[in-house]
Amino acid sequence: MTKDIRERLAAEQFLPFVVYTADGREYDVPTRHHAHVSPAGGRVSVWTDDETEYILPSLLISGLKVRPNKQQRPL
Repeated sequence: MTKDIRERLAAEQFLPFVVYTADGREYDVPTRHHAHVSPAGGRVSVWTDDETEYILPSLLISGLKVRPNKQQRPL
């Protein structure tokens, strides 16, 4: 999953996404500046707008949900 998160953060056109963990929690990533993958890929940090940081072990990340970009036009 960390590879997928890295790719989404580096994408030319960023799309907001949600990180899901094995315990059912959700972490919203509205911009590429709200998350970071550690260099070795063992942890993902997600920040909220109030500067709260959640450090997630990569083994507990169970999935991602990409939010549609409201500015994009349908194909």
